[in-house]
Amino acid sequence: MAACGGDDKGDAGNKAPSSSSAAPEAGDKKPAGQGPTDTDSDKILATVKGAMGIDMVIHTAQRDQGGFLTLTGELKNTSGSRVVTPVEWSGKEEAVVATGPSLAAMTLVDSQAKKRYYVLRDTNDRPLTTTNYDSGIDAGASLPFFAQFPAPAPTTSEVSVQFPGFSSATIEISG
Repeated sequence: MAACGGDDKGDAGNKAPSSSSAAPEAGDKKPAGQGPTDTDSDKILATVKGAMGIDMVIHTAQRDQGGFLTLTGELKNTSGSRVVTPVEWSGKEEAVVATGPSLAAMTLVDSQAKKRYYVLRDTNDRPLTTTNYDSGIDAGASLPFFAQFPAPAPTTSEVSVQFPGFSSATIEISG
């Protein structure tokens, strides 16, 4: 979690340029951009059908002790052909766009507290979400993802997930 803090810039500069440096379990070794892979893929919090034949399946929304909420899931191509992932998924911030394809445009909304939460960034402005994936998803294939956000108040038990090309999905937070 050192990459999340503003005081540990020396250590963050030595890390490989991948969002996996922000994974909740620091000992996990994962390929660049993969993030947490301990997803319980049998569990489904929500499935949202999106444009172009892509389904967003959300498996977990886990609060951790460090004050973060990590969302895991997969984007499944249910169409009969390869789908090029839209550039809107990366968001519009210049610093984030410069890091390559990502899911930085994903947000969480706490309707009760009237707050919107954006994907966290590390000290080098890299989004703490799946990044540097192929620019398309083959027919029948899926793209596992994670996205890390500031955790809503402990009294908040559900949030809405918003992502370009998908309708909003309300999910329960665990932990």
